[in-house]
Amino acid sequence: MEIKLNGRIDSNNAPQVEKGIVEQLGSQSGDLVLDASGLEYISSAGLRILLRLRREYPEIRLSNVSSEIYEILDMTGFTEMMTVEKAYRTLSVEGCECIGRGAKGAVYRLDDENIVKVYFDSDALDEIKNEREMAKLALILGVPTAISYEVVRVGESYGSVFELLNARSFAQILASEPGSFDRCVKEFASLLKKIHSIEVPADKLHDIKPEALSWVDRLGGCMTEESKEQIRNMILAVPDRRTMLHGDFHPKNIMFQNGEALVIDMDTLAYGHPIFELCSVYNALAGFSEYDHEVVKKFQGFDRELSVRFFNAALAEYLGTTSETKLREVTDKARILSYTRLIGRAVQKHGLETEKGRAEVALWKENLLELLKTADTLAFSPNELETEAAKENLPDVLAFIEEHVEPLCLSEKAKMQLDLAAEEIFVNIADYAYAPGKGRAKILVETDENAHEAVITFSDEGKPFDPTAKADPELLIPAVDRTPGGLGIFLTKKLMDGVSYEYRDGRNILKLIKKA
Repeated sequence: MEIKLNGRIDSNNAPQVEKGIVEQLGSQSGDLVLDASGLEYISSAGLRILLRLRREYPEIRLSNVSSEIYEILDMTGFTEMMTVEKAYRTLSVEGCECIGRGAKGAVYRLDDENIVKVYFDSDALDEIKNEREMAKLALILGVPTAISYEVVRVGESYGSVFELLNARSFAQILASEPGSFDRCVKEFASLLKKIHSIEVPADKLHDIKPEALSWVDRLGGCMTEESKEQIRNMILAVPDRRTMLHGDFHPKNIMFQNGEALVIDMDTLAYGHPIFELCSVYNALAGFSEYDHEVVKKFQGFDRELSVRFFNAALAEYLGTTSETKLREVTDKARILSYTRLIGRAVQKHGLETEKGRAEVALWKENLLELLKTADTLAFSPNELETEAAKENLPDVLAFIEEHVEPLCLSEKAKMQLDLAAEEIFVNIADYAYAPGKGRAKILVETDENAHEAVITFSDEGKPFDPTAKADPELLIPAVDRTPGGLGIFLTKKLMDGVSYEYRDGRNILKLIKKA
């Protein structure tokens, strides 16, 4: 129950004030909130009223307390005994530039030094408190961010004020400074990798996976039960990780201040596999605007062509590869989650009731169903390439391996030997593993700079075959008289420092080791 306190409470009127409060309370129990927005003065007689009320209502709370009254309560220890909330300064954003707008609020620039995030929910104090705690946690763990220094009233709602001296969002920079594209890409990817390098302490954030499963539940009748079950199983199969996720990472939430990139809007922090983060990045830069290209223009301030180009460049920087196959693999995994989320969101927000909404859902659904035809996992590793086992993909495979062994500074001779061995193995998979059909292969590249070696693992789901068991060719016999085959694996064994094979969980797994 909430009761207002007004004017003065002193020795002369304390009995009458207390009687009035008791009459309003009647026989009600539960939480008691005393709204002190109208309270001008309180003496020790008034404080004794609070003590007596606290005995009956242990969870009593005072709200909208002026700084003068708060000082008295703090001096006398009342702020330690009960919840006392200060009154909030009132701000107006009329005439202020709106520099960002998201699902929960809009951000306005107050002056050169300060911005305010105004929440749409009129009862957003818990959200503001949560975001401030998340920002503090992120800062402690090493993420450059801004922390609100004041909570204010803005109209009927609340806002958080941040000091961001002359800060500009990446969205503003991309829209007005074409020459800053590469710098924004590098800073964007670097900050994302920084966030994803942090392992979150237990019980500090929530797991993103249950939230992702709820996206499937919201699909309703838009997708068949079979398709929903496929997506649900893929989400469940994503490896559990305590990797920090921002949850709403896009150019409007990254600010440049004095040459430093800062991430804001920390209320969506969670933990989990980075694929869930890449889903939201894709949506912000490409997914939402896939049907209506003007959506990203209104949201980010630049056109879709630039937005998609930025996503592709930032993903390449994040993954550390220029392999089109690798970039497509990870993008398609993110798109499966993206379309699931977009369709579910449209259903939840009654998007199917409009012609445009139905057209958007139809496009997203078509793309999602196409992706599900070949999808078997949502997980990815930056140093693993998944591709169709076909000879025409060999250049991409060799380029991917070369990129990822670069830190070892292999000699030209060692590079050539590794290329030759990798070609023999991949072509062997392409020719025989799935014949006469087609299938996919995975190539995992691991490097150990301390041991000065690269480990390349090829795997496929084709027919079980151990190439290492094949007898070495008899080289002394003339070539025309030899039994065909075996020369490639022979060369591989000679050129590599280690070759091993195993058949596990329905997969052929061949491992090559090459020392620098």
